[in-house]
Amino acid sequence: MRYTPHTPADLERMLATIGLSSVDELYRHIPQTLRERAKIDLPDGLTELAVRQHLMALAAGNANAADWSFFLGGGIYHHFIPSAVDAIISRSEFATSYTPYQPEVSQGTLQALFEYQTLICQLTGMEVSNAAVYDGASAVAEAVLMSRRIQPSRRRRVLVSRALHPQYRAVVACYLKNLSDIQLQEIPFDGSGGTDIAQLKSELNDQSMCVVVGYPNFFGVIEDLASIKSLAAEAGAQVIAVTSEPLALALLKPPGEFGVDIAVGEGQSLGVPMNLGGPAFGFFACQKKFVRNIPGRLVGATVDSQERRGYVLTLATREQHIRREKATSNICTSQTLCALGATVYMSLLGKSGLRRIAEINLARAHSAADQLVEQAKLERVFSAPFFNEFVLRGKELPRLFGRCGERKIIPGIELAQWYPELADSFLVCVTEMNEREEIDRLVRTVAG
Repeated sequence: MRYTPHTPADLERMLATIGLSSVDELYRHIPQTLRERAKIDLPDGLTELAVRQHLMALAAGNANAADWSFFLGGGIYHHFIPSAVDAIISRSEFATSYTPYQPEVSQGTLQALFEYQTLICQLTGMEVSNAAVYDGASAVAEAVLMSRRIQPSRRRRVLVSRALHPQYRAVVACYLKNLSDIQLQEIPFDGSGGTDIAQLKSELNDQSMCVVVGYPNFFGVIEDLASIKSLAAEAGAQVIAVTSEPLALALLKPPGEFGVDIAVGEGQSLGVPMNLGGPAFGFFACQKKFVRNIPGRLVGATVDSQERRGYVLTLATREQHIRREKATSNICTSQTLCALGATVYMSLLGKSGLRRIAEINLARAHSAADQLVEQAKLERVFSAPFFNEFVLRGKELPRLFGRCGERKIIPGIELAQWYPELADSFLVCVTEMNEREEIDRLVRTVAG
C-alpha cells in the first residue's frame, strides 16, 4: 500500500478551492494561546536508511523469541505458525479485511468468516459462533453483558473465579462499573489451583446470573466444569467458560459437551504472532437458543434465486448496523484479518494436527515441571491437572530471574502483581517451540 504525500502544488490548489491562503487559516478559530501550546518541536527528518538503522537499534533492545528462550504464557503463547498462513492472509483480497457493509459483494470475506465460525464451533463444541471480537478480555465482558440480556432482572449477581486471568477480571469490572444493578463477586481458588467448588456452592442462589471460569484457568489448571455446570444449573445461573489457550481444546473435552451456556476466549494461539501482546482476536460461541443475544456479527449461508450458494450477514446487531439503543454490542469492528489467520491455521493442521501439537505441549510442560521440581528443587504450588502452564514456588525470585536474564532466558511470569499470596511463585509455560535442550538449559540455570 503506497503513501503519497501532498505536494506544495497540491496544497496550493486545495487552499485556492476553499478560498484560503494558508493551512494556518484553517485553525484561526482556535485561540492563539492554544495554537502556540500545540506546537511540537520535532527534529529534522531522516533518510530511509537512517530511520531503518534507528528502528533496528531500538528493536535490538527487546527480548524476542528468536534470540531468547521464552517460557511465557499468561494469555499470549509462542507457537509455530506455518508460512502458508502469512502467504494467504497477505493476499490483496484481504489487505482491507474489514466490516462488509455491502455483504453481497464481499463473498470471499464472508465465506472465510463462515468457515471460521464453523471451526470455532467444532473446537468449542458449541452450536453457534460469531465472526470474532476484539480479544479474549472483551469477549468475557461481552459474554457477561449477554447473560444480563438473557437472565431475568432479579438475577444480577456475577460470580467470577479468582483463578480467571486477572486482566480479564479487570476488563469485566470496568465494563460493569456503572451498571448499578450488577453485583460482581469473586470466588477464591483452592489448594488444587481450581475454583473453590464448596465456596461457589455456598454463594450460588436465586439471584445469581452467571458463573465465569477459566478453562484452563490462568494457572494452567483444568477446571472441573462438570461440577461447576451442575451447581450453576441447579441455581439457575449460566456458565461462561473462558479459554485463553484454545490449543488446549484440541485435547480437552470441549466446553459445549459440559453444557456451558457461553464459551469465549483469546484466539492468538491459533496462527497469530505474539506481536508484543497484540493484535489478536477474541472468539465467542454459545448455545443456539441464545443466538439473538450474541454480540457482534454472524455470517450465514444461503442460496440465491438461481440456487447458487451465497454468504450473508445473518445477524448484525452492532450499533453500526442498527439503532444504538437496540444494539447488543458497541464493539465497532472485528479482528477479521486475525480470525482469517486462525481459519487458515486450523484448516492446515486439521483435527489430528491440532491434537498432536496439543499433546506435544502437554508432554513437554509436564516433563519440564517434573525436572524443575526434582532437579532445580522448586515446588509445585497447585495439585490439579494442567495443560501447558503451571505455577512453581521458589526462593529469591529476583535473583533467579536475574540469573536467567543473563543467559537470555525468561522463565515465566511473577505472580505477586496480581496475587500477593503467591509472591514467591511464578507461572511457567512450555509449548512445542521449547525444545528439550532449551528446557534442560532452563533447569540447569534455575538450579544454579
